[in-house]
Amino acid sequence: MCRVGTHQIGFRRRSMVAALVLLGPTLAGCSSVPEMPSLSSLLGSNSTAAASNASAAPKLPLNFECPAVTIRRGAGTYSVSANPAEPNALNLRYQVDVGDTARECRLMGTMLSMKVGVQGRVILGPAGAPGQVDVPLRIAVVREGVEPTTIVSKLQRVVVTVPPNDFNILFTHVEDDLTFPMPKGNEIDSYIVYVGFDPLGLQEMDKNKKKPSPKSARPRHRT
Repeated sequence: MCRVGTHQIGFRRRSMVAALVLLGPTLAGCSSVPEMPSLSSLLGSNSTAAASNASAAPKLPLNFECPAVTIRRGAGTYSVSANPAEPNALNLRYQVDVGDTARECRLMGTMLSMKVGVQGRVILGPAGAPGQVDVPLRIAVVREGVEPTTIVSKLQRVVVTVPPNDFNILFTHVEDDLTFPMPKGNEIDSYIVYVGFDPLGLQEMDKNKKKPSPKSARPRHRT
């Protein structure tokens, strides 16, 4: 973790063991797996810019800890099979995993603005083919406690293009619109950012978009 002025950027690495084990026979004939680049450049942070912004922006509380980013349990891997009724390693089209995450916090008056970066990997399976892959990525800020409360949640369709003769593609997404009221006291310590895949949420979102908007009733003219 590195600290720049009053802002913090955190990094979290997660192994791709599950995907590589599942696709072991497919990867056996390949030379190497691409390396994950750093996320710091994606967040647009550097020491000079951060320092100048920090001097002009409101100061974050002393010992402020930008909410940590973690992969939601059970939502860190997304697999699509050619036969959804009987998914197995042979009919796997592709598998998506979250790799690195990073976050940055900035105080704007009474509002806390977070920028969250996510890097992931799309690995084609035996039934996969080049083309477009839609990744249903959800990022949510949650206040943990006896009754967890979702503060803000964003669901995005991240489009990844898999070129011919390539089975292993890296993708990145930066969500820079996670803004919410700065909580009082040490309440921010109970805030956490969850990252994961939400295919059902994306299906519901697409379904709502397809619904026709209700037609407004025409006024009746008296005769």
